Formats: sequence, C-alpha cells, structure tokens
Amino acid sequence: MIKDIVITEHPVSVCVPQNYPVTLSCRAIGKGTLQYQWFQAENEEVPGAAHPDLVTTAKKTQVYICRVNDQHSNCVFSDWVKVKVRDVLRPGIPAPWLGEPHIVAHPTSLSVRPGETAALQCTAFGIPAPHYQWYKNGNLMQGETGETLLIRNANKNQEGTYLCSVSNVHEEKWTEPADSETLPPDKNCWSVGLATDKVALLIGNLNYSNHPNLIAPMIDVHELANLLQQLGFRVVSLLDLTKQEMCAVIDEFLQLLDRGVYALFYYAGHGYECPGRNYLVPIDAPQPYRRENCISVQRIMRSMQEKRTALNVVLLDTCRKWYNQGCVPSEIRSLAPLGNTVYGYATCEDAEAYEVQDGERSSGIFTKYLNKHILSPEKVTRVLERVLEDLGRDPLITGKQVMEIKHTLKDPRALTDRICTTGHTMELQLRNLYWKHTNELPERRVLVFPCGAEVELSFSALFSNVMIAFASLKRAGRGAADCSLSLRSEPAMEDVFSNMEDRSGGMDSLLLSGADNPDSSLRLCGLQNLQKSLVIRLDLHYTDSDSKLRRVETREEDIGKPLVARSELHRRGQGRGPAARECRAAGASFRPSTRKAENARDPVSKRHTAQGNEPEENDENEPLDCAA
Repeated sequence: MIKDIVITEHPVSVCVPQNYPVTLSCRAIGKGTLQYQWFQAENEEVPGAAHPDLVTTAKKTQVYICRVNDQHSNCVFSDWVKVKVRDVLRPGIPAPWLGEPHIVAHPTSLSVRPGETAALQCTAFGIPAPHYQWYKNGNLMQGETGETLLIRNANKNQEGTYLCSVSNVHEEKWTEPADSETLPPDKNCWSVGLATDKVALLIGNLNYSNHPNLIAPMIDVHELANLLQQLGFRVVSLLDLTKQEMCAVIDEFLQLLDRGVYALFYYAGHGYECPGRNYLVPIDAPQPYRRENCISVQRIMRSMQEKRTALNVVLLDTCRKWYNQGCVPSEIRSLAPLGNTVYGYATCEDAEAYEVQDGERSSGIFTKYLNKHILSPEKVTRVLERVLEDLGRDPLITGKQVMEIKHTLKDPRALTDRICTTGHTMELQLRNLYWKHTNELPERRVLVFPCGAEVELSFSALFSNVMIAFASLKRAGRGAADCSLSLRSEPAMEDVFSNMEDRSGGMDSLLLSGADNPDSSLRLCGLQNLQKSLVIRLDLHYTDSDSKLRRVETREEDIGKPLVARSELHRRGQGRGPAARECRAAGASFRPSTRKAENARDPVSKRHTAQGNEPEENDENEPLDCAA
C-alpha cells in the first residue's frame, strides 16, 4: 500500500523564444486524491495552476515549482525548474519542433589584446533546456558548461579553435568552430587615426507640450544621421522624447562606450543656460523651466569622459539664453586631462540659436553648415572651425549667433578615421546587439486575401522611433475590381506630424519617402512607447464582379517590436502622461515658432522659450539624475 506521496515525473527546465507556449508537467502517486499547485519565484502561487500540467506563454525568464499534497496534510515539492526566455531577432524555430537543440547564435572568431577578457557565446533553444560543453582544439574543457565561455587575461596559450556541444534527451548538435588569436602587444586599435568603433546618438525635439514648436530638428537629425552613417557610425536617431525617455536612451548610449570608441552626441531643440550649467528641454517640460525637468549637458559630457573613449564629440543646436542675468558663465570641467573631448555649441553664452528656411527646407543654421563640412577628412576641431567661419559670413545671423568651440583634444582625430575592430570583445558584442535591436525593421512580405488579391507590405525607417508601413497591390483577385487599401495599427500609434501646421516642403517630402507609389501608407511615431507587439491591419476594399457589391477583407500581421521599441525604454520611465496628451489635444503644442528667412523684419526664428521662464538656481552638487 502506498503511504507516502512519490513524485514520478518532475518538470524539466526549458529554453524557448519569447512568447512560445510551454507546458510543464508534474506527476505523483500517493494514497487517495492528490492535489497540485504551481508556484513561481518567491513562493507566489500561479493563479489557476492547480493541475498536473502548467500551460503558460513564456514572456520572460521565470522559475517554477509544483506542490503535491493529499487529504492527510502530507505534501512534497517537485524540483525547481527554469523557463529561460531568449529574445532573439530571428529565432528560426523549425516546424514542427520536438524540442531538440536549435542553435540560434554560434560563437564567432575573435582577436584579443593581451591581458584583456573576451567572450565566446552560444545560444540554443531546447525542451528540455540544452546542456553546453565547450571544447578547445578537440579537448573537453572541464567546468565550461555555460552559454558563455570567457577568455580571461588573454595570452598565446589561449589561442586555438573552440567548439561547443549542445545536447538534450533528443540529440546532440555542434556549433561552428571559432578561432581565437592574441594580438601582438603593439597592435592597438585605439592609436591615433583609428577607432575601435563609432557610436552616435541624435535627439531632435520639436513637438512640445508647453512650449513653442520647432520644425528644423526633424530635417537636421535625419540629414546628419545619413552623413554619420557614411562615416561608419552606428547611429540611433530619435524624435520627441520626454525627460524619462531621454534619460533612458542616454543611459543606453553610455553603456555602449568604452576604450577606443568614437562617441558623438547631438541634440536639436529647446535649451537654456543656468548658472554654470546648460540644459536640454524634453518635450514634456512644464513652464517655467526647472532643472529637475530638464537634462544637464555637463552630466552627459562627464559621463562620456568616464568611459575613456578615444574621442567624445558633443554638438548642441539649441539656445543658451540666460533667464537669470546674474548667473556666471558656464564651464566644462573635465574629470581628468584625457585630451579626448570636443564641444561644439550652436551659439555663445546668453544667446539664441536660429532656424532658417531655405526654399522648402527648414534647418538649424548651425546644423546647415555642420552638415556641409562633416564629411571632411580633417581634425574634428578644424571641421568645427570651418562651420564657425561659415556662420560668421552668413548675413542672416550677423551679430545674433556666434558658434562656440571648446576642446581638450590632444591628438589629430577626425570623424573620418578608420574603424579597426581587433576582436569580438564583450563590449563589441553589446554594441552589435543594441545596434540590431534599434535598427531591425520587419521583413517585407506578401499577403494573400480570400478573394485572391496579393498585397505587398513593406517598411521604412525615418528615425529609430519613426517608421512608415507601405501597402502595394500586386495582383487583384479574379472577382475583385476597383481595389483600394487602407492601413491601421494596434495599438494605434500617434502621428504627431499629421496635425502640424506650417510644415515645410522638405518635411513633407521626408515624411512621404520610402516607397515607390504605394497604394497606402501609415506613419508610426513614438515607437519607444510600444509595450507589446505591433499589429498591422490591412483592409482591402473592392467591388465584387458578380454581385456588384462593395466588400472589405482584412488581414492582420504581427510585426513584433520594430526599431527602438525592442529596447523597451518605457521600462525605465513612464513616458508621456495624460496631461501631455491633453495639451496636444487642445492644440497647445502646435504653435510653430519658425519663420521664413526672407522676412526682412524677422529673418530667422529662435530656438528659445517664452520670456519670463526663469529657472531655479543650480546646485553644483546636485545628484546624478537619470545618467544625464
């Protein structure tokens, strides 16, 4: 007779893609009727999980355990198991999949500088979760049974060919081989004229909730991003960020910086100056300006310097108006004489920066000349001097705007310097992953409707948080005539540009770019606020040839989280609140401040706020706020 409860089948750990359906099973024998209850981390009951099988959708990595009890208050617990979730760009799970190991990331060959640490990475799905075993030159490496193999204190003895075996109860699979070499001590890629990588963060704020709107930042950021990409920079370009969003993305940017990297930060939008500090104004900043609602430029610069990069470039196309005339001139304090920082401000102390309209193009006049010279293969300080000289010759801003350049650059570094990647270090892998996350567009696809019509759905990125979806009718169905297409999204993404008055022709051409004569397009803005997968709904309207009736057929496509949405910046902050949305609905944010340059009385418009916005006094010992 069975007296005790005995678990005959324990659940097993699994490793699956995000949103994959998972079933965990527990079986037991005992006297009388047995009851089951599943728990997750910290002994929290899983609601409704009172059965031998726990069926769940893997959203994030989580641990589970099952309790089995009888009618006599006896109970036993299963083993703890982990549902490990790997959010990879293209999981590529075969269909059907029985749970055998499926390798989605093979280790890649690397070159390592002596004494440094590098990593070989292998990632695989499996049910049960796969077991890893690393080999070097065909020999088993004792204790190396994780997804990541660290090569510490690199030297010649660690050179060789590495493989990883991935196995579970179904079968064993092997990764592709990866070679590791140690560079000679004098082969350093952070030497003068070489960069280990180039990273740029560009932010343009134009649609403000409580301050005059701007037009030029959108064109400026887009054009500068294209030029920097020609120079080999990994560019993340974002429009219209709240303070919490700016803090989150700046923090992400700083995590990508390390020794040998060229880093560039650019901002276009409202700004101001307060005793000893310069501030950038997020789109949700209230009236009047206060430092706790804005981003400190000096905090960004100091954080960049701490990363020991080879070159830091900070470019700001914003005003520096003093609203407290008793304040002292601002300072740029280096943490140490690193000789790696260049600071270009569109205007000088207590002055404003201007936007101009040249034909159908609106741009900040500083960025206009910056883009003219930025591809020049000269020392970066000389490039900025050429911008300053052009600004000085422009009659529209004579006596109004004079650029300021400060730097501690001791080496002749140029933005055109070559990139020399010495190996797939952990830092490089991090930048590669982040770059993919913020630049991954959904794949082009063809949708077939019940009537037989075929529609191509494609996508184009204007910025890292602004995307356009295009629908083009490729073939009408046999019985379908007078076809038309319309696009929607779920959740609905606000198009902040559709209601803007006084848009320039250059802005219109940019917003409509990306595809050749599509039948329908949908602009999706503010992707940083996306908290779940984006679903595109495509409606096909047509006349049935037999009944002559007008009909509608709908297809839905889940395109996941495109572009910067994958970085989930919303988890670091709350984003726009109801108050900001109410201001937009009331029209408070649509008061364009740009005026055409040919207006003789007021030839240019200013990137500043309404007079009387006097910020609070600045505390030099203020705590670091959101990495800014």
